[in-house]
Amino acid sequence: MSVSLSVRRSVRGRSLRAAAAASALAVAATLVPAAGSWAAGGAAEPAAPEICNLHCDGRDASLAPDERAPVSATVAGRTVTLRVSDSDPMGWASVDGAAAGDEVWLDRSFDGGETWADGARLGATTVPDGASGARTLMYNNDDWTTKRVGALRACASVAGQAGCTAWARTTWNAGNRTTAAATAMMATYDNETGLFHHDQWWPSAVALSAVIENADVAGMGSYEYAIARTYDANVDAQGGQFRNEYVDDTGWWAVAWIDAYDLTGEQRYLDTARAAAEHMHDAWDERCGGGVVWKVGGDYKAAIANSLYLQVNALLHERVAGDTAYLARATAEWDWFRGSGLLGDDDLVADGVTAPACTPGGTTFTYNQGVLVSGLVGLHAATGDAALLGTARDVADATTAPGALTTSGGVLRDPAEGWDTCAGDGATFKAAAVRGLVDLDGALDGQPYAAYLAHNADTAHAQARNAFDQYGISWSGPAGATGVGCQSSALALMNAAASDPVDPVDPALAVDTTVVPRCVGGNAYLAVRATNGEDGALRIGIATDYGTPAERTVRPGTSASAALNARRPALPPGEVTVTASGTVDGEARTATTRVGYATVDCR
Repeated sequence: MSVSLSVRRSVRGRSLRAAAAASALAVAATLVPAAGSWAAGGAAEPAAPEICNLHCDGRDASLAPDERAPVSATVAGRTVTLRVSDSDPMGWASVDGAAAGDEVWLDRSFDGGETWADGARLGATTVPDGASGARTLMYNNDDWTTKRVGALRACASVAGQAGCTAWARTTWNAGNRTTAAATAMMATYDNETGLFHHDQWWPSAVALSAVIENADVAGMGSYEYAIARTYDANVDAQGGQFRNEYVDDTGWWAVAWIDAYDLTGEQRYLDTARAAAEHMHDAWDERCGGGVVWKVGGDYKAAIANSLYLQVNALLHERVAGDTAYLARATAEWDWFRGSGLLGDDDLVADGVTAPACTPGGTTFTYNQGVLVSGLVGLHAATGDAALLGTARDVADATTAPGALTTSGGVLRDPAEGWDTCAGDGATFKAAAVRGLVDLDGALDGQPYAAYLAHNADTAHAQARNAFDQYGISWSGPAGATGVGCQSSALALMNAAASDPVDPVDPALAVDTTVVPRCVGGNAYLAVRATNGEDGALRIGIATDYGTPAERTVRPGTSASAALNARRPALPPGEVTVTASGTVDGEARTATTRVGYATVDCR
């Protein structure tokens, strides 16, 4: 991965704010009731199946090469703490200020903290006579063999009163806020059904698209297995080829499989998207002058079904050589849409029209804005018609201006937040709004919506996130309840902020940095090179979790290099920090960047 400091835009500021928020989470004492019924100091639950990754469950915590305490809580005056070794990656529980007979244990969940039946009371330990504390053995955070993403919490019992910390985890596959959001997303993925909890159909398509985008943006391929698993488990479900009677459901899956095709190049995904597009086309009729119905056999023509029809056809036109049919359908859809009255004079999209009256009405949702923007950007790419981008920008401006869909504090807000939960459809809507802004930024000079997306990401990360990097329905906070819809919207936002950065406030320096994970003799290494692209000498420093070489003076056109032995067979995704300082055009300048690297496994 290569990043130039001269084009890296204000990542430093966002990273510092993220670190401050993470520190605040680490010191917050969150008391969560423990589940289950057992006597004070009662017997441990039946042994959970042993999990072995780098190490097997039951490892002594004294062997941990590093230690971090992401969450703690107070139980009857005792301090119970979740402790983790990010590089193992394992966790253990400790209790301090305790008395003989107090108990401490670890819980492990593989569905984002919803249940923990096979991971309850791991390492349950009783404080012995004469001691003021105790700790459990270490247990793995995840299960690599079965591809289960885990959450951990520490619990304690004092004279029959029990309590636990909030759920948290190691930084394995969660080294920054973008990958952490993806990992929390995948904690809700069901490997058996190939869907996200609780077997949600179209929200699973949106969630999968966010995971695919994360693999592209973050360069972390750890969860790409979900693409094939989702496809194989569900390609014959409902109407087959991810089609059902709801045209918008089919459209969401078509977009997801186009995303999968773009990432993997597998033809079957494109073929399925084309089959979905045909199904959507069959829902077109001439009532209200055209458009597709929301549900086969119905009379409601929803804006979302029609915007998805526009988007899917425009995307397929760009991917099918020699196409004319998809382009004709996208063009016909836009001709109908702009004449239907669905797009108001205020550039807000009504929810739909019902035949035979065909009068636009219904709530304006963020996803209606975002999918229309994406569709117009796609049609512009196919036709070069600048007016399409002009309309897309009008719609985006109406979305991002304080008022109907954005708070006075500049935070995107969907009307469904007023009545829906993270388990409801409405929680997913903002993912599409974010995608529309990213698509439009990619087609415009100057990335006019990058600052808006960065502000939303910073706000959500600081105010709407729990210790496990799960997000609530409102990005203004608090985190509150979490779920698939909220997480997919938040992941889309974190992806956007990572891929759509804003301009720096401080002058930058032309330093090109590459980080390459390698395997040497069974150990993982990081090969780092930072090249001075300025006309004068620079002082360049390199810092990693596995060593920090001395800062050195680097002449123009030469490099500061380091090969750092992590002294372990595998590394999670992470970041290398590079700092540079020097005088350019008579002005003293400094610049800092963090360059990510992917997982490496040398076993």
